Amino acid sequence: MILRTLCLSAALAAFAGAAAAAPPCEGAPSGVKLNVTVTGAKPAKGLLAITVYDSAKRWLAPGQKLLRQRPKATAGAVQACFWLPKAGTYGVAVYHDINGDKDFNRTLTGMPAEGFGFSNNVAPRFALPKFTDVRFTAGTGETSQRIGLRYLD
Repeated sequence: MILRTLCLSAALAAFAGAAAAAPPCEGAPSGVKLNVTVTGAKPAKGLLAITVYDSAKRWLAPGQKLLRQRPKATAGAVQACFWLPKAGTYGVAVYHDINGDKDFNRTLTGMPAEGFGFSNNVAPRFALPKFTDVRFTAGTGETSQRIGLRYLD
């Protein structure tokens, strides 16, 4: 009985610690939650800009984001979550803001100088992806997207 109590107490303490370490979700709480996992940050410094869009018209347009989080870039996986306003179609764009200037830096030739990624793990070749390529449906409950960063170095 004592052993069972100790094991239960340890499990509850571990769960509480993990829950306390989880970042809060961005947005107004709703019945639609998006969990985003970003992998492959190199080097493991700076910030990740994880941005959610809700339409083709707004996709990657300046000032048209629905929600954004800027967690620290770390080795391994970085988690972010968002409360979406309703079930529907969304797209996610991520960039690795290595120098923390809150800007997606480019080379002199206009190519990305920092890592980037998109929902559905779309890998564009010569141009930015269209919303139709990155869109996914988020329904009631939880939806997840796993995005691997790409670098053109």
